[in-house]
Amino acid sequence: MTVLLIDADGCPVVDLACQTAREFGLPVVLLCDTSHEMSRPGAETVIVSKGADAVDFVLVNRVKKGDVVITQDYGLAAMVLARQAYAIDQNGREYTSENIDQLLLSRHTAKKIRNAGGRLKGPSKRRPEDNEQFAVQLSDLLTRITGK
Repeated sequence: MTVLLIDADGCPVVDLACQTAREFGLPVVLLCDTSHEMSRPGAETVIVSKGADAVDFVLVNRVKKGDVVITQDYGLAAMVLARQAYAIDQNGREYTSENIDQLLLSRHTAKKIRNAGGRLKGPSKRRPEDNEQFAVQLSDLLTRITGK
């Protein structure tokens, strides 16, 4: 059975994702570190020690073929895809074998700019339309996977 795993540290769509998973009858696992502890009714919560990528490593070790992961982390998304699972970000963009290399390259380039003292514009403020777009895209993905 498909499981929805959420990289919940700083994820703005946890409630929306849990609601959508319930509509599809899917179990939800929230993964967060001790500085972002959370729980939601009907969802399993896994809390890991603080540390760089600690949540990512636990999530990758839990994900199975056909599962769906919600994350903003391109590196984690690449590992999820390698495990033949699906990955989607908080805005509803699905990570695929066609776009992950470019996303990883852009992350690398941005890191080089920041390390050299440069500054980059951050993400724009989240709007209600962003949540609507996420909900539509997650529902479409789950429909495609589950056939429901």
